[in-house]
Amino acid sequence: MDDKKSLLGLTLSQLTDITAQLGIPKFVAKQIADWLYKKNVSSIEQMTNLSKKVRAQLEENYIVGMYPPEKETVSTDGTKKYLYRVCNDRFIEAAYIPDRDRATLCVSVQAGCKMGCKFCNTGLQGFGGNLSTIEILNQIVSLPEYSTLTNLVFMGMGEPLDNLANVLSTLEILTADYGFAMSPRRITLSTVGLIKHLDEFIEKTDVHLAVSVHNAFSDQRVEIMPIEATNPLQKVIDIVKKYDFRHQRRFSAEYIMIKGVNDSPAHARQLAKVLSPIPSRVNLIRYHAHPGSEFESSSEIRIKEFQEILNAKNITTTIRASRGEDIFAACGLLSTKELQKN
Repeated sequence: MDDKKSLLGLTLSQLTDITAQLGIPKFVAKQIADWLYKKNVSSIEQMTNLSKKVRAQLEENYIVGMYPPEKETVSTDGTKKYLYRVCNDRFIEAAYIPDRDRATLCVSVQAGCKMGCKFCNTGLQGFGGNLSTIEILNQIVSLPEYSTLTNLVFMGMGEPLDNLANVLSTLEILTADYGFAMSPRRITLSTVGLIKHLDEFIEKTDVHLAVSVHNAFSDQRVEIMPIEATNPLQKVIDIVKKYDFRHQRRFSAEYIMIKGVNDSPAHARQLAKVLSPIPSRVNLIRYHAHPGSEFESSSEIRIKEFQEILNAKNITTTIRASRGEDIFAACGLLSTKELQKN
């Protein structure tokens, strides 16, 4: 990327600061935002309703900052995995998942992750750094299928609440009228449940919230998710129940089904008990094994039995369809492979 600063990823107030510094009329900031977030331009020269003088001023120190993925991998089911090199010379992934009239992009927020979940390949990379707002947004705007996107999920590499400032800026640009003007109901953020930042995230955004549960017994959850020791699931639930998730905003629990670890009827009943104070839905996810993993996915029969127990407790429970298994579409697999190669 160029030594010049990027305009992509700047909020309207930040763009206004730039125009003020350059002595450019304030309304130009809104025009720049239009070009960046509504017209998806790749160069300042394309901003044709700005005068040549203004464009020249901007080009002295700024670029749009969009850059393409380094690699694209396509699955037989239509899922596509895009690999990006980020400024700290690490790799991140974005997964494009088409499904009839819906097209979802799974976005990353960190290179690697520091949460240390035992079943997650991203965590095995260690922590490589927070992505900037531009590095998060670039996964969206540089996507060849950008115009087809209907939904975004912050469920890729990294923990969103561990990079909260940049995630909040990204969500502002995505949902603001000056930006993409995307409905927050089309966006879901998934977290392991960082108590320190959870209130702020819920209060400052209207997007859906998903919490990675994976085991509702605290003494067992801590074995596969060390974060349970300092950020227990019960405290996460206590925070969530203070807020209104009964209407358009949705709370869901993500639950990876791991054979012999968290898939017994007792686990299902405990999950229902923990979730009982709040309106919620559960997404059951087949475990995607990675090389060297000690875990296996639960059987289809066991997953279905787990679902039936939760449904009987009046908790809407779905089994997420596996997508892109032939291209390492689960989080972290492709970037880990690239890191090892490099």
